[in-house]
Amino acid sequence: MQLHVRYEGDDDPAKCTARKLARFDLAELHRSDRATPYGIVLNPHAEQALSPADREKTDRLVALDCSWESAGEALFSMAGEHRALPYLVAANPVNFGRPFRLTTVEALAAGLVVLGERDHAESILSKFRWGHTFLELNEEPLGRYADCADSSEVVAVQGEYLDRGPD
Repeated sequence: MQLHVRYEGDDDPAKCTARKLARFDLAELHRSDRATPYGIVLNPHAEQALSPADREKTDRLVALDCSWESAGEALFSMAGEHRALPYLVAANPVNFGRPFRLTTVEALAAGLVVLGERDHAESILSKFRWGHTFLELNEEPLGRYADCADSSEVVAVQGEYLDRGPD
């Protein structure tokens, strides 16, 4: 699956996971919505959750790389099939253990796992010291999401994690 990133460039370049993926030719960065190709857009504001059923829609996964402070709904105006990632916790050093506060590489890796491309997810996460920790922390939910048939099943599984609350 091709990985694309709509790149805003408003975070610290030294900590930017999207830039690092691009340096290793693992993702392509795009500076405008118009330049960003059609694909499955990982959008936390989407009304539908990402599920294995989305695998058939396209061979491109698209993420938005921007500061969490500016990640409003208006930024997600790219063309594509917009899907929200289900409940997962961050492993990155800035947001470790916080739900839904994923870096771009974590979001792309989660999307890849849900879409049945775990080896690809492991490959992109291997460029980060903490990358393997993301898969370890989210092993159970990612496996369960990847086994779902469609978005409604993913939402039902996610509900179980949200009902548990913090450990």
